[in-house]
Amino acid sequence: MLNATLHRLCSPATAAHPLWLCGFRPFFLFAALGAPIFIGLWIAFLAFGMPLPAVAGGPFVWHAHELIFGVGLAAVTGFALTAIPEFTATAAFGRTAVRRLAGLWLAARLAFWSSGLLGLPALAAAAAAHLGLLGGLAMLLAPRLWQDPERRHLSFLWALAALATCVAGFYADALLGKHPARWLYAALGVLMMLIVVAMSRISMRIVNAAIEECAGDSAAAVKYRARPPRRNLAIFCIGLYTLAELFFPGARIGGWLALAAAAALLNLLNDWHVGRALFRRWPFMLYGVYVLMAAGYALMGLSLVLDGGFFSAGRHFLGVGAMGLAIYTVLCIAGRMHCGLPLDERLWVPAGAWLIVIGAILRAATALPGAPAAALLGLAGLTWGAAFALYALRMVPLFLAPRIDGGNGCEGILIH
Repeated sequence: MLNATLHRLCSPATAAHPLWLCGFRPFFLFAALGAPIFIGLWIAFLAFGMPLPAVAGGPFVWHAHELIFGVGLAAVTGFALTAIPEFTATAAFGRTAVRRLAGLWLAARLAFWSSGLLGLPALAAAAAAHLGLLGGLAMLLAPRLWQDPERRHLSFLWALAALATCVAGFYADALLGKHPARWLYAALGVLMMLIVVAMSRISMRIVNAAIEECAGDSAAAVKYRARPPRRNLAIFCIGLYTLAELFFPGARIGGWLALAAAAALLNLLNDWHVGRALFRRWPFMLYGVYVLMAAGYALMGLSLVLDGGFFSAGRHFLGVGAMGLAIYTVLCIAGRMHCGLPLDERLWVPAGAWLIVIGAILRAATALPGAPAAALLGLAGLTWGAAFALYALRMVPLFLAPRIDGGNGCEGILIH
């Protein structure tokens, strides 16, 4: 009781505050608050002309940069800091390391947002902060990933290296006066591959727990397995398309590769068809991520092959839909479990997931002929931002408070 009182009296700036109890806490907080704030600023710009920070590439680049290198990178960092110690059966990362990485994330936001005012020095500082965050995270993870006798999780390290390459490419183009958006598209592709990798680890526990709940004591219950061949094929196809778009933007070959990625993702979904357990809350949300991802690559591929006008709709199925729903679902699952709490079965969780899906559909619908694009854009932003605002309302207080189960670290609880 005394410790809980002392923690409440501590400022979040001090290392003793519960915010630094586990690596996911500050970064999930950044993602949960950043998502509605960044999308809110974007909608205010579109609807009312409210000025956004002047950055290289203009408002669109600021918008995509903050959702990918801001919200996306925060979610990836929080997940990795918490999941890798669990996957490798090693101790949680210390508070000092977590605080340094959090400081780099905040410094990256400040430097990038001020780069229009302060010029190239601020842009270089933003590059250094982003690369420092990714490099520092890789240095923390690498020893544990390499010491694993089977080295089963090295894909996380390669994904971080790919993200760092995208960050370096983005800032190199920006510093040279080139339009840097192509590196944001590449980073989105890397995040799609990372989502496939991460979900293969999460889904084994989530889907099999749902199967056990549905089957009861039945010994004939089927078991879900995330099969590497299907997963690796999907990652390979997404990677090929990402490279094609980076070096040959708009080429028809990219369209065929995007369609191949969509087909590989749909093939991957065959592993998930385990009966009525699939329609339980948590498996269905994870399943929805793959559906949105496949839809995104299918629309992009068809647009390139048939010279259609719905490429942007496909892109937003990836960014608004698949990335948004993946982040939201992981934040809901890992955020609760590693706060020492069971998964939240209240209605706000699926409500938020559906808001993200609706937001993706509304954003994609702006590509329809005669559609009221401005109104649909506004509604899409509001619904998507509302999902994360709802999450922040429910979960941020937990990130700022001690664990109620008496735990003092990252240890999770079993899924029942």
